[in-house]
Amino acid sequence: MLVAERQRKLVQLVNERMSIRVNELSKLFSVTEETIRRDLEKLEKEHLLRRSHGGAVSIEKEQSEVSYQEREIIHSREKQRIASEAVKLIEPGDQIALDASTTAWYMAKELPDMRLTVLTNSIKVAVELSKKEQIRVISTGGLLVPQSLSYVGPLAERSLSAYHVNKAFLSCKGVHVERGLTDSNEFQALVKKRMIEIADRTILLADASKFGIRAFAHIASMNQIDSVISNSDLDPSIEEALKEKSIKLSTV
Repeated sequence: MLVAERQRKLVQLVNERMSIRVNELSKLFSVTEETIRRDLEKLEKEHLLRRSHGGAVSIEKEQSEVSYQEREIIHSREKQRIASEAVKLIEPGDQIALDASTTAWYMAKELPDMRLTVLTNSIKVAVELSKKEQIRVISTGGLLVPQSLSYVGPLAERSLSAYHVNKAFLSCKGVHVERGLTDSNEFQALVKKRMIEIADRTILLADASKFGIRAFAHIASMNQIDSVISNSDLDPSIEEALKEKSIKLSTV
């Protein structure tokens, strides 16, 4: 990993966690603690974070990621309908990936107890599926992000690379027909990107409010998406654009 890339991810991580220790950063990025201290010193001079005793703290007043509790409320009815439609695409014996989105959690709640393997980086999805005896659940592990109750980072990405799934179901912060899928969180974006790479088929779960939005971190181009499930409020021009790209659209 290049120095600039490591430092960019370091700032992102500090802003997510609000505070983090040098020894943890050293293990995460596989560099010495002295290297991390030099990074922190440079980033503090650039006013990107503030060093503390044994680590660093965020100087952002607002966290970049909306909490799970807040996301459960935002467009909850639409997300539940989208999740119900997505569950219809799952067949006994499937191997699927579910991201840490609220819609994926609603899917986990609706999934019948059938022979299935689910790979996820979401703690809430894993806990929900643990109630269903026939479903085998594999958690990626990795760095815990308390704000989203999910695992991210190099360990989560490497874990995903060890598997293959038939279908990946994921959501994101923004969907732009020309620019693709984006997320406000770089670490979450990388995990979603890896899920797409290991899947035969990727299904995007996105209510109408997400379209036309471009967030900070790029996940994938639209041509990497096989189908989209959205709600009926979707703008007709977007429906037409998806059709032109041969992306199957289902609205609920």
